[in-house]
Amino acid sequence: MKKKTWFVTGVGRGFGRALCEELLKRGHTVVGTVRHGASDIVHPQFVELHADVSDERQTHEVVAQAVAKVSSIDVVVNNAGFGMVGAVEEVSTAEARKVFETNFFGTWNVIRAALPHLRANGSGHIVNFSSIGGITGSMGNGLYNSSKFAVEGLSEALEVEVKPLGIGVTIVEPGYFRTDFLSSSSIQQAGTVIDAYAKTAGLTRSAVATRSGTQPGSPEKAVAVIIDAVESETPPLRLPLGPDAFARIDGKIQRLEREMAQWRTVASDTQFDT
Repeated sequence: MKKKTWFVTGVGRGFGRALCEELLKRGHTVVGTVRHGASDIVHPQFVELHADVSDERQTHEVVAQAVAKVSSIDVVVNNAGFGMVGAVEEVSTAEARKVFETNFFGTWNVIRAALPHLRANGSGHIVNFSSIGGITGSMGNGLYNSSKFAVEGLSEALEVEVKPLGIGVTIVEPGYFRTDFLSSSSIQQAGTVIDAYAKTAGLTRSAVATRSGTQPGSPEKAVAVIIDAVESETPPLRLPLGPDAFARIDGKIQRLEREMAQWRTVASDTQFDT
C-alpha cells in the first residue's frame, strides 16, 4: 500500500498509542497529539504536537502546524476522549459539558480544521472513534453514550457531505479492549451518588474498577483491523470491534425490528387524509 501521513489525536496511551505504533511499523508517517506530557514515542517518521482538542483555536493551530511539518495529511483520526460514569440524574451540567467538550466538540473541532486541507487535496479519510456505547446505551453511561451518539450522527451526515469531494469517513465502535480507558486516571465519575440507582448505575460504578485491566480485547489486533479497513478498496462507514460489540448491535437491531413490526401499521397511518 502507498505510504500515507496520518494525523492522530490522543497518542499518549490506549488506542491512540497502539495505532501510532502499528502505523510506524507499516512505514507510514504519523503526526500525533497529546494534551499533557509526552508520548515517549521516538521514531524518525513520528511528529508529536501538543493540543487540547476541546480548544477550537488550539486545534486549528495544531492542524496548521502538522501540515507545515509534513506537507500533506491523508488520514485524520479522532481518538481523544474519555468516559463518564453516573446515572443521567447524577451527572452535573459541568460534568456533562466536560465530556461533550472533548468527545464531541473536540472531534468536531479537528474535522473543521482538517477539512479545508483534505478538500484542497481532493482526497483523504476521517476516522472518528465512537464506541459500542455510541450505538447502544447502557445504565450508568448515559452522558458518555450521548456524546458518542452525537459523534455517530455527525459522522453519518459528514460522510454524505464529503463523499463527492473524494473524502471517506469511518466510525470505529470498540467493545471492551484492554486499554486504560477504565482506569481512575482516565474515566470520570459523577460527583453525586443517588441511592435509588444502586442496582443500575451503581453496578456500573462498581464494575469499572474490577474490569480495568481484564478487558478481553487486544488493542494491537484492533488497530491493525482499523488500518486495514481504511486501506481497503471500500472502507466501511461503521467498524464495530470485538464480539461483544457485534452482540450488542445485533441485540439492538433485533429490538428495532421487533418494535417496528409491532407498530409499523398504526404508526404509519398518521398522514393527512386525501
